[in-house]
Amino acid sequence: MSTLWQNLQYKMLRSGNKLNLLIGINVIVFLAINVTAIIEQLFTGFGNSAILFYSNEYLLLPAYFPKLLTHFWTPLTYMFMHAGILHILFNMLWLYWMGQIFEEYLGNKRTIGLYIMGGLAGALAYLLCLNFLPAFTNTHAAVGSTIVGASASVMAIVVATATLLPNYTISLILIGPVKLKWLVIAILLIDFLGIIGPNAGGEIAHLGGALLGFIYIKQLQKGRDWITGIAGIFKSKSKLKVVYTNNGKNSVDTPRQDEIDRILDKISQSGVNSLTKQEKETLARASKNEK
Repeated sequence: MSTLWQNLQYKMLRSGNKLNLLIGINVIVFLAINVTAIIEQLFTGFGNSAILFYSNEYLLLPAYFPKLLTHFWTPLTYMFMHAGILHILFNMLWLYWMGQIFEEYLGNKRTIGLYIMGGLAGALAYLLCLNFLPAFTNTHAAVGSTIVGASASVMAIVVATATLLPNYTISLILIGPVKLKWLVIAILLIDFLGIIGPNAGGEIAHLGGALLGFIYIKQLQKGRDWITGIAGIFKSKSKLKVVYTNNGKNSVDTPRQDEIDRILDKISQSGVNSLTKQEKETLARASKNEK
């Protein structure tokens, strides 16, 4: 058991793999709540679980503004909660599959930031729509409505990956090879059609996260990286000044930002297969420097 725990600790905290960390947090939260709730019900009799009641009450995101004011932490906590086994299973599979492609081309320093930003964007879209769109205000849908799940966060990473690599091809069971752009368009269409259904809030949150992922990559391709920019605000600046001279030679290990931007633009327009061997090597070096 100690060896298993050590392996989990390494994969989550010491391996540098941000996907393992995010998946680990989601799984631990899910198991901590649901396993203890099952044990509680076994010993107190089958009925309502106090653990489930309080976790839903204080960790899910409510749409009703007066309640949100007293539960102001929920726009962050809801994105690490899930409603059932299939819910967390599919979210974590999508996060793992698309996150690997995302990190292959952009490194792993942006993964957690995009996950959180996508979740917050989904929360904002959910709150605005349920409180201001007539379709929801006429029925007072915000009162008693909550959302739960990492779907908005995952959608941000999925759409960001498809925006960066629209012609990247993956194989789906029973379907075969599919380009990311068509897969994501189909998913977004399903989410949009579901806005009038019973999970309207969840579908709106998905679209909010997706929009954030799309805008983030478009801004990144223009040289504006929101995530590293935000991280730089909180990074302490060293008072030690270092003078470096390379005698007019460009660094071999660190590609120039304008060269990286050009390659990303080329991928966005023509797909990853259009890159030359040298461009792929340049992108690989840039990815290693981000890790």
